[in-house]
Amino acid sequence: MRRPGKTTRRTALTASAAALTLAACATACGGTTGPASSGELSGQTVTVAGVWTGSEQKNFKKVLDAFTEKTGAKTVFVPSGDNVSTFVGSKIEGGNAPDVVMIPQAGVLQQFAKAGWLQPLSDQAAKTADSTLAPVWKNYGTVDGTYYGLYFKAAHKSTVWYAPQAFTQAGVSEPKTYADLLKAGRTLADSGRPAFAVAGEDGWTLTDWFENIYLSQAGPEKYDQLAQHKLKWTDDSVVKALTTLGELFKDKQLVAGGAQAALGTDFPSSVEQVFGPEAKAGMVYEGDFVGGVAKDQFGRKPGVDAKFFPFPAVDGGKAPVVSGGDAAVVLKDGKNGKAGMKLLEFLAGSEAAEVWAGAGGFLSPNSKVDPLAYGDETTRSTAESLIAAGDSVRFDMSDQAPAAFGGTKGAGEWKLLQDFLRDPSDPQGTAAKLEAEAAKAYGN
Repeated sequence: MRRPGKTTRRTALTASAAALTLAACATACGGTTGPASSGELSGQTVTVAGVWTGSEQKNFKKVLDAFTEKTGAKTVFVPSGDNVSTFVGSKIEGGNAPDVVMIPQAGVLQQFAKAGWLQPLSDQAAKTADSTLAPVWKNYGTVDGTYYGLYFKAAHKSTVWYAPQAFTQAGVSEPKTYADLLKAGRTLADSGRPAFAVAGEDGWTLTDWFENIYLSQAGPEKYDQLAQHKLKWTDDSVVKALTTLGELFKDKQLVAGGAQAALGTDFPSSVEQVFGPEAKAGMVYEGDFVGGVAKDQFGRKPGVDAKFFPFPAVDGGKAPVVSGGDAAVVLKDGKNGKAGMKLLEFLAGSEAAEVWAGAGGFLSPNSKVDPLAYGDETTRSTAESLIAAGDSVRFDMSDQAPAAFGGTKGAGEWKLLQDFLRDPSDPQGTAAKLEAEAAKAYGN
C-alpha cells in the first residue's frame, strides 16, 4: 500500500536539508546507549522504525535515550520512508522485522492487524493508556476488538495561521465563524494582501480543508460514516460541504493568485507566502506544524509574529477538531518483542511525552502531560485544545481511507479535489466522482 505525502508535511518540512542528512545518518547508522537506572533490559536491543526525519527523528531519539536510561536497553531507530506498509512488509519477508513501528495512518494500522503482524498491547500498556487517553484514541488503535496501537504523537489539524501585522493593517480580528472567516479574508484582500495561501499542489491539504468543513457542518456521526464509507460521497451532506468549500476556491480575493497559482503551490511554499520575506497572503490553513515551519525556516516566533486561531464553526455547527497521530505497535516477527512492549509501556506514560514536549515540535494526546513541559505558550494552548476536545476529536478522514482513495498523489480524493479547486462549479458532479473512486478503493 503506497501512502506518500500525508506524512511528508510532518517530517522533512521542519528542518533544513543539512539537518535532515545529519540527523538521519546519526540515528540510522547507530544506536543509543546510556546509564541504566534499573538495568532490567541491559544487553538487549530494541529496533524502532518510523517515518520521522530531521528534527522529529532527533527529538524522538531523545525519548529513546530516556528509555535507555530507565531500562538499560540499547535502541536503534530505522527510517522507514513514507511508505511504512511496503517497508515493514519487506522487512518481515526478509526475516529482519523491527520490534516497534510508529504508524502515522489509522488505515495502515488496521491493515497490519488484519494481516496478523501485530501483538496486542500488554495489560500494563493498555491500563496506562486507558487512564491517560480519551477513548477515541483507543478506538483508533483497536481492530476487531483488540487493542494494538498506542497513540503517542498527535497533530492538531484545525488551526488557521496568520500574520498579525496583516490583520492589524486590515483592521480585522480573529473570526469565530466560517462566514466571518471569509469576510475577514475579503477585508484582507481589500487592504492589499489576498486571504489564503492554498497549497493545491499537495492534494492532502485540500482533503484537510474538506474534512474540517464537513466535520463542523455535518457533525461527527456522519463524519464517521463517511470515513468508513458507510455513507456515500453522493450524500447531500457531502455536496453541501463541497459547495461551502467551492465558495472559497472560486474567489480570487480569498485564494492568493487564484486557483492556478494555488495548484502550483506546495505546502512549504504556502507557509512561505504568509511568513516568508515576501508576503503574498495573510493566512494559511493547516495543522499545528505550520508554526514549526514558520519558526525554523523563516525565523518567526509562534505567538508573536506567527499566530493561529481555531478553524471556525461552519453554519452553526461546532468548531471542528481534526487530528492525526502516530501509533506505536509491536510486531510479532521482531527479534525482541518483549523489550519492544516495555518501550510501549514507557511511551504510554507522561514521562516519555514530556521529553519530546520540551524539545519542541510535538503534541501529546496524553491528558497527564504537564502543560508546562511545552516550551512555548502557543504549543501549550494547542495541546490543551486537543486534550479539551476529548472524544469530539476525529482522526484525519483520508488517513483512515485505503491509500488508493485517500493517500495517492494524482489519484482518488487528492486528484479530484485538485480538479475541484481548478473548477468548483459542479459540487454534485465532484461528489459523484468521489463516490466512484471510493467504491473502488473500499471494495463496496
